[in-house]
Formats: sequence, structure tokens, C-alpha cells
Amino acid sequence: MRRLLRNGIPIVQCAVAAGLAWALAKHVIGNPQPFFAPIAAVISLGVSLGQRMRRTAELIVGVSIGIGVGDVLISVIGTGPLQIALVVALAMSTAVLLDSGGVIVLQAASSSVLVATLLPPASAGGLSRMADAAVGGIVGFVVAALLPANPLAVAHRNGRIVLGALADALRGVASAVSREDTGACSDVLAQARESQRHVEEFRQALLAGKEIATIAPFRWRRRAELERYDAASVPIDRALRNTRVLTRRALAALRDDEPVPKPLPGMLEELAGAVVLLRDELASGEEPRQARGLARAVANRSTVELLGTGDFSMQVVVLQVRSIAVDLLQASGLSRTEAIEALPPLHGRDD
Repeated sequence: MRRLLRNGIPIVQCAVAAGLAWALAKHVIGNPQPFFAPIAAVISLGVSLGQRMRRTAELIVGVSIGIGVGDVLISVIGTGPLQIALVVALAMSTAVLLDSGGVIVLQAASSSVLVATLLPPASAGGLSRMADAAVGGIVGFVVAALLPANPLAVAHRNGRIVLGALADALRGVASAVSREDTGACSDVLAQARESQRHVEEFRQALLAGKEIATIAPFRWRRRAELERYDAASVPIDRALRNTRVLTRRALAALRDDEPVPKPLPGMLEELAGAVVLLRDELASGEEPRQARGLARAVANRSTVELLGTGDFSMQVVVLQVRSIAVDLLQASGLSRTEAIEALPPLHGRDD
């Protein structure tokens, strides 16, 4: 039921678009068998969000190529296994020469197969089929604009996953260094490496949200919140990468029996707390002031004295704490210059 509710809007979009595309192609354009129109509408709604304008155009072009090549060749050479193979090869080659987009190539191939098998040229004209594809693609695009999904829903869901993974990694390494547990630190590192895919999904979710907020008038008011998420996404990615570096160096330090600076586990826990605050404040649409304050407090305590209490690997860990604090300050809305100013100087100069 949760899956059904989560996908309710796409289901309604596809149903409305398919019916509307068929009706327009049949009663307005006059095609008695508008086979391609509802298919094109559904496919255009199913292509990747974040690139829908381009993908819809690729769909229409790909279907048109497949239909055109199929109509011309099948009317001359007839149907059969060899003819179908030739039609598909030529349709795909034509599409590749025009554009390398996967949607164009695949739609050219599938459309040419339909022409060569189910709908030979004698049953309908090629131009009417191309018109069907155009109607379906345009209807799908219009339905997506008039019945839009919530652009923040996917961003919230993926943002919570990414920030949750970051907070878990910081807590995990804090616990590992406080207990001097190399096995736990190694597990944290493995989990942090796997979290990169969540970052890519987060980026795709933001692209999808920005596209919805651009093309759908009902969602224009969401653009400011999406911009805040978008501005935070790059420093969040950097914070996750820096956390992986920190965890690797912490593991090396533990294996070499380097002393752990006493404030370090607590500072890592506070950074994790700042990440949780950032997650909650972004989700609520608020400016993340609390997260900024906690990250600034950690940055202020990452002093040269703390750096001097450890050996080489632990010194790198402390430097990474500073970097992560800067990343979180930027994710909270500060510029890089403002974030760096929160750091105490090392050797008489800013980090």
C-alpha cells in the first residue's frame, strides 16, 4: 500500500495521458487506429525525470524514424525475419547517426518492429503514425505539467537517506575511535563507501524536482525550497567524501596504536548531530540555523592544540573534522569564505 500511494500520481498521469492522447489522435487528427498515441504518452511520462523535455523530444524523433524507415522498406521488400532484421538495423543506424540518445535508438527499433509486424504500411499511413507519436509525447508532457507530483517529496526522501548515511558514518567512527575498535571502524568505512550511490540518487531527485517546479505552474512556489536543497547538495557530497577520508585515516591510526585526542569522539558526535539538524531543518523548509550553530561550535574547537595531540594519521583526522565542519556550514547556507572564517587559524593563518 505504501508503494501504491507513493506511485499514485504517476499512475494517474499515465492513465489520463493515455486516454487523452487516444481521443485527440482519433477525433482531432482523424486516425481510426491511433495505436502509437497512447503508447507515446505513457512512455514520455515514464522517461527520466530531470530530462523530460529532452527525452520527450527523443521519443517523438525515435518513433518517427522507426515508422518512417519501417514504412518505406516494408512497402518495398515485404515482411519476414530477414526484412525485420534489416528494418531494425537501418532504423537504429539512422537514429545513432542523428543522436546517441538511448531513447531515440530504442524507440526507433521498437517502432520499426511494430510497423514490420503488427501494423504494416497498408493499414495506416506513416505520416498519421508520426502524428500519433507527436500527439502522445506532447500530451504526456502537458499532463505532467498540469498533474504534477510534489517536487519536494522525492528530494526529501533522498535527502534524508544521504544525510542519514552521513550521520551514521560520523557516529560510527566516533564510537570506533573512542573504543579503539579497528573492526568497527572498518565496518563504518565499508558502509560509507556504499553510500555514494545515495548521493547520485539525491542529485537525480533534485533534477526531477527542479524540472517539475519549472514546468508545472502549481509547483512554482516550491522553487525556493528546492534551491536551498540544491545549494546544500554539493557540500553534503563533499562532507560524505571527507568522512570517508577521515574514517580511513582513523582506521590507520587505530592500527598503528596512535593516541586518540580526548575531545575527538565528542566532536564527531556533535558533527553527526549537526547533520541530523540539517536534515530536519531542510525537510521543514526552515533555514538551517541550528545545524549551522552546532557545526560552527565544532569548527571553533578544532584548534592547533588539538592537532598537536596526535600522530600523523590522527592529525589528518583532525584536519578532516575541520573540513567536514566547513562543508556543513556551507550546506547550511554560508559561503565558503564565511565557513572558513569559523575555523581557528593553524600556524597563524586560516585553513
